[in-house]
Amino acid sequence: MCLGIPGRVVEIVDGYAGQLALVDVEGARRRVNIGMLDEAPGRDDWVLLHMGFAVELIDRAKARRPCRGLR
Repeated sequence: MCLGIPGRVVEIVDGYAGQLALVDVEGARRRVNIGMLDEAPGRDDWVLLHMGFAVELIDRAKARRPCRGLR
């Protein structure tokens, strides 16, 4: 079972005191809350998403293998 989905930050958007980002997940763009992260992501940073929240900053290599070994 995979608990997180990787996504690439497109931009930080207005709302919730700067805690929203527009994130691209395989071509679909969605607004996610970045307030749980220790540091704010920048454009083109990768984040791990769970239920509409960014829960971890990750690198591109980790984003390319989100569920490896879990099957």
